[in-house]
Formats: sequence, C-alpha cells, structure tokens
Amino acid sequence: MTNRITTAAADVRIGDHIYNGPGANAHPTFAWETVTHVDLVDGLIRLTAGRLDHANGEFWFEPEESVAVIRYPPAEPEKAVVKSHNKHGHGHSG
Repeated sequence: MTNRITTAAADVRIGDHIYNGPGANAHPTFAWETVTHVDLVDGLIRLTAGRLDHANGEFWFEPEESVAVIRYPPAEPEKAVVKSHNKHGHGHSG
C-alpha cells in the first residue's frame, strides 16, 4: 500500500515519488518520478528525480515548503524460517 502525503521539502526521502506534470504522455501515472537524490544547496532543497545528469529532473524548494509525494511504507524484514533438525536415521548403519 502506498501513501500520498504532504511533507516539508526538507523531509522528502530518496525513494519517494514526486509529481513531474503530464509530460509527453498524458497518462497521470507516468508523471510520478522516483526521487534519487536530495541536496541542500544555498539554503534550498534540490530534489533530483531519475538520472543525476539530467537537469529536467530537478525540483527546487524552500526547506519548509510543502511537497506532495507518494511514499511506500518500509519493507518488513523477512521472518527467519525455522528448519527442523531431524536427525533420525534412515536405517543406514555404518
């Protein structure tokens, strides 16, 4: 389950999804991009979505400015499976 939340730009995390407008594809789900880098530059928060070498994926905000993002809940660690240690022989004797 995902959550669409509004948070301060300073609280956006790598892995959050930010809306990047309709772009070339009119389908709205293609407009959400994954935040891959978060920087503080000259007092502003720079969020980079997608590749780091592509300036079109940069978003600039004041640290306290509200930003709507989609955030996935953290993955739960896998539960360890207890394996039985059956040491019963199969009739083989040595």
